[in-house]
Amino acid sequence: QVQLVESGGGLVQAGGSLRLSCAASGGTFGRYCVGWFRQAPGKEREFVAAISSSGRSAHAADSVKGRFTISKDNAKNTVYLQMNSLKPEDTALYLCAARGVGFGMDYVSTGRNEYAYWGQGTQVTVSS
Repeated sequence: QVQLVESGGGLVQAGGSLRLSCAASGGTFGRYCVGWFRQAPGKEREFVAAISSSGRSAHAADSVKGRFTISKDNAKNTVYLQMNSLKPEDTALYLCAARGVGFGMDYVSTGRNEYAYWGQGTQVTVSS
């Protein structure tokens, strides 16, 4: 069973950047699609970005396209979320999630119910 640990969150001013990391143990990331989600107080958990098991395919929510980039280093069992041009509305708890994929399959999942494994999250706060 894969375990996920996020890091890299913090307090940043609007327009600034952060890079989040999601490190996995107990599994090989090369066989998992990995996604980032976020949840602000009183709001639903929402999809941010996801990357396929191979790392060749990725998808980001419209609200972060052009500002956030997801990448994957299967050798290090780590997924990154580079966040640029941060806005106060990006403030949330950011969670990493993973789902196993079948042999030879390579796709991106965007629905939170499709993911079986979740980390505890890392807080991102953007001040105006």
